[in-house]
Amino acid sequence: MSGHSKWATIKHKKGAADAKRGQKFTKLIKEISVAAKMGGADPESNARLRTAIIKARAENMPKDNIDRAIKKGSGEMDSATFYELTYEGYAPGGVALIIDTLTDNKNRTASDVRAALTKGGGTLGATGCVSYMFQTKGIITYDSETYSEEEIFEVALENGADDVVSEDGIIEVITAPSDFASVLEAMQAAGFEQMSAEVEKVADQTVLLETEKARKVLKIIDRLEELDDVQQVSSNLELPDDFEEEDE
Repeated sequence: MSGHSKWATIKHKKGAADAKRGQKFTKLIKEISVAAKMGGADPESNARLRTAIIKARAENMPKDNIDRAIKKGSGEMDSATFYELTYEGYAPGGVALIIDTLTDNKNRTASDVRAALTKGGGTLGATGCVSYMFQTKGIITYDSETYSEEEIFEVALENGADDVVSEDGIIEVITAPSDFASVLEAMQAAGFEQMSAEVEKVADQTVLLETEKARKVLKIIDRLEELDDVQQVSSNLELPDDFEEEDE
């Protein structure tokens, strides 16, 4: 899983821009609503909803927003019907992409995703063309300047995490998707403040690109993540050790 921590660092930096765009709340609200619709309004018996609520709280979403999203999903309030669609494709350099979406308009989303890929030199593929390359895992990240790997390791493993790795100033706690919420709650209860917490698709093998090609791939990912219907973009991109982000 070499390169994943460096990718996590980039994603963390990009997270600030996401917040400025106001998209993060919108995407979290969609996820809460869909989770409540599919599994009911009780987070104790609905693991997906529980995870979504924990993530929303980690982003300091007001309780009223969370409650309203649950009510919309469970049918207590009127709301649009959302569909979960996953697209697969390739970015330049043979980098595999999985694009998870929640949409109330399938045609719009398909068109927007295809356009974002094509504009950056990527292509939309058939279902299953790249998904076999990925495993779904819970990834919780911490700043190694704030916490030591040893103290994170001890609490994480005691509470059901699969592994803890440290690279490029980031400590990653890796969990099974089903254990993500309980591990995150245990880490928070122990006083550890995470940088990010996601259930995401992690590539079994990565594709290392030189800086210019890697920047082109990151631009495609940015373009996709800016789409309101896109919830998450996963890739098997590995960034070179000397990678530097372009100045804005």
